[in-house]
Amino acid sequence: MPLTARADSAVGDSAAAVTSGALLDGEQAARAPAAPGGRGDAVRQDASWRMIARAFVDNKLALAGLIMVVLVALFCFVGPLFWHTNQVSTNLFLVNKPPSAAHPLGTDDLGYDVLGRLMAGGQSSLEVGLAVALVATAFGVLYGVLSGFAGGVTDAVMMRFVDIVLAIPVVYLFIDLASEFKPTLWLLILVLSLLSWLGPARLVRGETLSLRVREFVEAVRTMGGRSGRIIVRHLVPNTMGTIAVNATFQVADAILTLAVLSYLGFSLPPPTATWGGMLENGVNFLYDGYWWEIYPAGVFIVLTVVAFNFIGDGLRDSLDVRLQRR
Repeated sequence: MPLTARADSAVGDSAAAVTSGALLDGEQAARAPAAPGGRGDAVRQDASWRMIARAFVDNKLALAGLIMVVLVALFCFVGPLFWHTNQVSTNLFLVNKPPSAAHPLGTDDLGYDVLGRLMAGGQSSLEVGLAVALVATAFGVLYGVLSGFAGGVTDAVMMRFVDIVLAIPVVYLFIDLASEFKPTLWLLILVLSLLSWLGPARLVRGETLSLRVREFVEAVRTMGGRSGRIIVRHLVPNTMGTIAVNATFQVADAILTLAVLSYLGFSLPPPTATWGGMLENGVNFLYDGYWWEIYPAGVFIVLTVVAFNFIGDGLRDSLDVRLQRR
């Protein structure tokens, strides 16, 4: 995956701070006197979330990334309500027309309005990216926490399976899938999710190995707490910082990978549009001067991926601010 290595490194740098800070919060909360009416924990939690939000807003790049993602989403999902175009039927009389008043970004080789195509392609790209991030993160967290909590032979076997999947040549896999199956939206989400859960699983497993021997986990065991309760109520919440940061990188990874798949022939078939498909199609006219069929889709891919990475960096920094009391 294009950004997985960078994402693992960025999230891993803050993993220790997130874990130790979260435990520190728990110890301080246990020693602190309860507020009148038993609302002490709720008050402290609310203050923590306000500190996170304030630190995130103070990060100008993270705020710019969030604004950019919102604007792109509005452009893709609300824009078609105001800019009506036909993205189903081709029109050979409008093939490769330059930008004009009727078509601000021109038309492509099938007569589709490029501006409307960008909106439709953005819908598919964002839906795939968000769905892959949700599925891959959820499965990766579950797999990683179970592996780390079990330890021993179980952990070794589970992580060797992760190593085997990581060793599979991704390009070969995509080429083989393209020759065997007809791409659909759900198939793309499934394939990308199966390749994207490995990063979250390794990150969460590493943190779980550290958390499971801490005093508060041992205290729960001593009081008769079951394994399921320890995982759900104590281990997973203490990895939420890592999970949230990694999820934003997963969205960016999925959008970039979806664009790469278009070059390998494993993309949504026409008339369904994706930014990667538009970029791949526009490259065929690179030397004909039809810049409007190449640059708009490329710019949207870059801006969206960079915006999600800014959000991920901002979440990491804001969690560090809260947990380290900077």
